[in-house]
Amino acid sequence: MKFRIIPVTPFQQNCTLLWCEDTLEAAVVDPGGDLGLILSAIDEEGVKLTRILLTHGHLDHVGGTAELAKMTGVPIEGPEQEDRFWIDSLTQQCAMFGFDQVDGFTPDRWLKEGDRVQVGQQSLEVLHCPGHTPGHVVFYHPGEQLALVGDVLFQGSIGRTDFPRGDHAQLIRSIKEKLFPLGDEVRFIPGHGPMSTFGNERRTNPFVSDRWG
Repeated sequence: MKFRIIPVTPFQQNCTLLWCEDTLEAAVVDPGGDLGLILSAIDEEGVKLTRILLTHGHLDHVGGTAELAKMTGVPIEGPEQEDRFWIDSLTQQCAMFGFDQVDGFTPDRWLKEGDRVQVGQQSLEVLHCPGHTPGHVVFYHPGEQLALVGDVLFQGSIGRTDFPRGDHAQLIRSIKEKLFPLGDEVRFIPGHGPMSTFGNERRTNPFVSDRWG
């Protein structure tokens, strides 16, 4: 499986284009906006978009979802159903953050812990990792030892928990009990900023490292 990170929106959110090298079928993870950049990347890589995957319902991650789905006819999968209230509040989110209004949508498939999503011949495992939002999910490819973690974990930091239904203790549990056990060598693509590995964060991240308890 190959990937390309496409920073979008004024928040420089890491939208990711993932594709199966055998079939060239692709998924876009968290199309927050700037659809021209996303469509250009799809064209440049010569892949065929077959689905949209969402980690959670915040505007910078889902703002372009309805338009992209309408343009391409592909299904929307994720997040977990506890994030429905975030998706239902897109109008208010746009007003709050000064974004142009975007169309609302309902995912074709809500995801839950233990589900799998298919991209060509490649399968991604779904982990429910609440805390930043209650319905946040992470997509994990064991063969590539690659995780797309949205706003759960960053290089040197963790997701905010001061939004409605955020929960700091729950976020820490998600990281330590769901992500870190996958292994130190696992690389992850965060919702913002550079990639890292779970091992690096377990050793050095002041919020969740072994050193700081």
